[in-house]
Amino acid sequence: VYVAGPISGYDRYNFPSFQEATRSLRESGWTVICPTENGVPAGAPWAAHMREDIANLITCDVVATLPGYTRSRGARLEVHIARSLGMRVVRWNRLGSPR
Repeated sequence: VYVAGPISGYDRYNFPSFQEATRSLRESGWTVICPTENGVPAGAPWAAHMREDIANLITCDVVATLPGYTRSRGARLEVHIARSLGMRVVRWNRLGSPR
């Protein structure tokens, strides 16, 4: 599962929300890819982050969204790509356990 949510313009880049979702999903048995763990330096250009994130996104089957994702250009792009590829998109806290 790929976690999609807003980063830019948030205090601490919204890392607490990403960390909470990632921890909870992993505890539920999901293999999680989180963009805050992509290895790209925080100060790198937006496009550098998105290239890495999209490469990670397409390896997943599900996208778990965080609150506010619709206000994020990057998260909206990730969700658009996921839906275009027929991936399941669901709020992170409604995902449940993998089957």
